[in-house]
Order: sequence, then C-alpha cells, then structure tokens
Amino acid sequence: MKIGFLITARLKSSRLPLKLLLDLNNKTIIERVIERCKKVSNISEIILCSSTNPQDKPLAEAALNNNIFYYLGSEEDVLQRLSDAATFFNLDYIINITGENPLFSIYHANLVVSQALKEKNDFIYIDGLPIGCAVYGINPQALKTVCQIKEEIDTEIWGPLINRPEIFNVKKLEVQDRLRMPELRITTDYTEDYLFVQKIFSYFPDSHIPDYSEVVRLLQDNPELKEIHGMHEQAALDPAVAEKIDKFYIANHDRIAGIFANNKL
Repeated sequence: MKIGFLITARLKSSRLPLKLLLDLNNKTIIERVIERCKKVSNISEIILCSSTNPQDKPLAEAALNNNIFYYLGSEEDVLQRLSDAATFFNLDYIINITGENPLFSIYHANLVVSQALKEKNDFIYIDGLPIGCAVYGINPQALKTVCQIKEEIDTEIWGPLINRPEIFNVKKLEVQDRLRMPELRITTDYTEDYLFVQKIFSYFPDSHIPDYSEVVRLLQDNPELKEIHGMHEQAALDPAVAEKIDKFYIANHDRIAGIFANNKL
C-alpha cells in the first residue's frame, strides 16, 4: 500500500503571523513537523500540502530543503487540496497532520498506519490525545466522495464531514489511560501556544525529537507550564454549521452512499 503522510500548511495565520517559520531549538516549526513525520514507519512519501498563493512559497522551499515533496493546491479548501495531492501522487492511503503541530505523537501515528494496513478504514482517528498530538487516517476514495458532495468551501475544520459512520468505515483508536490528556492543547495557534511549545522544547537537546510520552512526563512533573497558554481555548466548528452538515448527510444518505460506492470501483 502506498501511504502518503500529508502535512497541511499555510502562512496566512493572523493570530500568529508566519508561525510555521518560527524557531524551536534551532529548527523552524514546520521542520520539526517534517522530522517527526520521517520517524513514522511504512510511509511511502511525505508531502507538504500548501497553496498556490505566493505567500506560501517559503513552505515549498522548506519541503525541498528537507528532502520531501510538496503540492500546491486550493487556498481555502483543505480537503480538496488533500484529495488532489492524493490523486497526483497516486496514494492508496493518507495520514494527515497540520503543520502547526510539532509535537504530534509518533507512537500513535504508527498505530494509525498499522490500523490502515490491517483494514484500510475510510477514516481513523484517535481519542484521548491533546489537541495537536493526533494524526488522522483517510481513505482517498472517502475523501474524494466528501469533496464531491460537500457544500462548504472553507474546510479548515473538516472532521464532521468525514467522521460519518453511517456512510464510511470509521475506526476510533483509544489512548491508554496514562497517556490521556484530552483537555490539553499542544499546538501553535496563538503566541502563548508558541511560548508553551518553545518551553517544552527547551528541556531537550537541539537534536532530540521528544517522544509524546516524554512530553507527558515533563508536563506531569512541571504542571505550571500549562499556565503559559491556559487562557486560550481551541477553535471549534460553529454549532450551526455542524447541525447543517448533520442534516445534509441525513437528507442525502442514499445519494452519498451511491457516490462512494462508485468511487470504490
């Protein structure tokens, strides 16, 4: 199976401008994400998926400098960008992470890959990790189906569009109790988030790639670190949009199922 690790990344952030180019122990945030992707087993290609906007050119350069591929697609439609990249690289399966998550769990990413190799579920997600530490597994045919039927263009928050057990084969992986920290955010949305992640990296040598379990132990031993960015909450999908998506899937169930069946042929 040809599995692509697709990193969705842009430089358009207004809350923390050009955040993916900020420093974390002498490497940029996006370079820290790339180096973690390289530690995941059974990956055929690592592909940085950015946009055709000239503003994002430094990300393409970062991909080349780190010996991975890049794909430039839609500015706003993240799902279409991923789907187009999967088609272009002829991928059988997608593992996805966003470029603002430089401490995603390599261990759990390997679990997602193993599950994909075993069953090739249409959608695989992890329950119990901090926001920013989980990857997703996606069947390209399921993703193509979503792109064909969805009414939304801005798909930055896309989970409810594909986490549809009534249509797709969805698999949830549970995190062991000792590693569960679902209430925590380990990402770089805001300046304080960056300072928090920067502080975590400061506890390790420049060349070290911290394992998720090491980060958990660090935060358990130093709970005060969470106060650095504790004033922020993760952005969520507007409840009205989520309700609209639910109603759309209910009203169009048979049509969507038929489109998916055709895509699998």
